[in-house]
Amino acid sequence: MVLLPARTTKADEAQLVAEMVEMVTRREQRRQLRGARSGDSALMARAADLSRNYLDGHAQPASVRWVRNMSHRWGSCTPADRTIRLSHRLQSMPSWVIDYVLIHELSHLLESGHGPRFWAWVDRYPRTERARGYLEGLASAAQLPDWSSCEPPEASGLDSAVSDAADVSDADAALSEEGVSEEGVSEAAVSDFGALF
Repeated sequence: MVLLPARTTKADEAQLVAEMVEMVTRREQRRQLRGARSGDSALMARAADLSRNYLDGHAQPASVRWVRNMSHRWGSCTPADRTIRLSHRLQSMPSWVIDYVLIHELSHLLESGHGPRFWAWVDRYPRTERARGYLEGLASAAQLPDWSSCEPPEASGLDSAVSDAADVSDADAALSEEGVSEEGVSEAAVSDFGALF
């Protein structure tokens, strides 16, 4: 929505709106080219920095990449081959939200489930709660029907055994969503973070 003075002519209105759209488009393009958003190699470098800074360098993925086929998840991790995938939808979000999702997925390389040890790793990132709130607010505002939060056991009322059991079904969903064959993949081979759209 654009608010203009009532005295603005239709021609001026069209020109002002076109200028504003162009300005926003340029700003978004510049933002896309900065940092982890610029491509898979920058995303991999950012993951390495985050692992070093918050996970004592223990999480070492084989690959980290943006994907366009994730319609119900922010990201996913396959610990068996140490690969991490993030939804391209994150590219328009603040860098601290992308960093949080990266930390979440990197933590799956250290702990495959969503138990207390997993959350202890994730909580080392200082903006964890802020990013979780951002993602939950986004999902709520957009009324995303398939979105489910990925909460620490104490926040959701689940104990770690129940939480870890839920991870297995999430893993199966992530495999089928990405078109990956389940043959030869253990039930805990894939971890995911939340759902998206």
